[in-house]
Amino acid sequence: MADLIFPTPPKFDNIEDERLHRQQRLAAGFRLFARYGFDEGVAGHITVRDPEFTDCFWVNPFGMYFGHIRVSDLLLVNHEGEVVKGNKIVNTAAFAIHSRIHQARPDVIAAAHAHSLYGKAWSTLGRLLDPLTQDACAFYEDHALFDDYTGVVLETNEGDRIAATLGNKKAIILRNHGLLTVGNSVDETIWWFITMDRSCQAQLLAEAAGKPILISPETARFTHSQVGSHIIGWFSFQSLYEKIVREEPDLLE
Repeated sequence: MADLIFPTPPKFDNIEDERLHRQQRLAAGFRLFARYGFDEGVAGHITVRDPEFTDCFWVNPFGMYFGHIRVSDLLLVNHEGEVVKGNKIVNTAAFAIHSRIHQARPDVIAAAHAHSLYGKAWSTLGRLLDPLTQDACAFYEDHALFDDYTGVVLETNEGDRIAATLGNKKAIILRNHGLLTVGNSVDETIWWFITMDRSCQAQLLAEAAGKPILISPETARFTHSQVGSHIIGWFSFQSLYEKIVREEPDLLE
């Protein structure tokens, strides 16, 4: 019997294939955000760094419904906010936040932010998530709180402050605003956002029902090493990608 091999992220022989792969994952991420109800009018954006022009990122057009986005709809934007490829406008907040995160974190390939219901509800409390569940331990000592709200983010200096608070962590709670996650791939970035929003929901429900029992720091730290790694984040997205592509193949167009 052949040895079973744990799946790993693909490697590419050329830039064009890698770019298309990232674009397809990004378009799938938007479709999934729509499925999970993370859309809120024109709010929300996911970006992925271009593999060749690393000072540019692909992003959704401003005002386009997540559930309609295809690969061909994506915009390429540089760190000055100029649309390099595409004929639609870019969300100013997407540029102000994501350009600064991509500049501050060369390791970050993708970043996701949306006004998801449970994420924004939790954000109003101005607290980090507690290690209440195995899933929440993915964020134990690995997420930050931006404990300030000054309105819609339109200036890059606000993006700089968010990036500085994020530091080297995978996620940040923007008080009175919502969640933002980052990763070494679009895949893990999308998965971290989905499971973080659900962790917010779980803690809100648990605290509404009574006094939750926290996982000990030692166990939470160990569990983080099991469920919070880049490879586990990437792997957790794969079945969702297969599902959405099978059900909505037009996203690849």
